[in-house]
Amino acid sequence: MSRIILVLSIIFISVSLSAQDKKVTEAEFKVSGICEMCKSRIEKSVKIKEVKFAKWKKNSKMLKLAYFSNSISSDSLLKRVAAAGHDNEKYKAPDSAYDKLHSCCLYREQSSH
Repeated sequence: MSRIILVLSIIFISVSLSAQDKKVTEAEFKVSGICEMCKSRIEKSVKIKEVKFAKWKKNSKMLKLAYFSNSISSDSLLKRVAAAGHDNEKYKAPDSAYDKLHSCCLYREQSSH
């Protein structure tokens, strides 16, 4: 009986320690967009298991994230946003992705595109 308690204790401690290893990092990034469709697309682009929270604000153009930094980097998250068609402070969206956006979502000035 004491061996079972010992084994269960070790398992409980291991699970507790692994839960502590999951460090949640909060960050904010500037992401270009215009409307509610942009908001939906931006937030959906980072809707993965490693991200606990993602909210883009149309007025400030800021994407607030909370993510498990042991599992994923902010760099890879910003690449995902760019791949969805939205320029951000680190990556420019590929023209092929930007060109697929709805006309109301086109945030770049005509001269730069």
